[in-house]
Amino acid sequence: MKSLKVLLAIAICASFATPLRLNFGAEGQTSDAAFAKLKSLTGEWQGTMKEGGVDNPATTSFRVVSDGSAILNVLGAGTPHEMVTMFHMDGKDLLATHYCAVHNQPRFRYVASSEPNVLTFEFKDATNLTRPSDPHMVGIKITILDANHHYEDWTFLANGKSETSRFEFHR
Repeated sequence: MKSLKVLLAIAICASFATPLRLNFGAEGQTSDAAFAKLKSLTGEWQGTMKEGGVDNPATTSFRVVSDGSAILNVLGAGTPHEMVTMFHMDGKDLLATHYCAVHNQPRFRYVASSEPNVLTFEFKDATNLTRPSDPHMVGIKITILDANHHYEDWTFLANGKSETSRFEFHR
């Protein structure tokens, strides 16, 4: 009889624990869902980039390419600092390869967030990076505010210090 009460108590606790774990242990959206969100940015964008307290004009564009398997992002098209980032799936991972104006190519992996409109990419590795201390991008965070507004936070590492630049875009 005592074992039956213990089993009943465990079963009752387990029935309450599952919903609590689901509510408080949200793992965030899948890489596939994040890729779909990136596709929603397709088009031309204008805005500003804050640097030294000054708003500088900025542009970006997103285009779905290669039969929907990749997204081409061009930041600052036609300027000396034009940069291209390609987003694509690699199995279950969403990756980004950034072709940087400092002549290296950092790669990033999407990290799930409990915030459905925030897409965070963390540094994975890089090509054409001679030393880890060489200047390079180390993070990308895209915050989608609505269908016509988004922020891009780009984090750059140089001389052992990281600095994040925010781009604010609208269509």
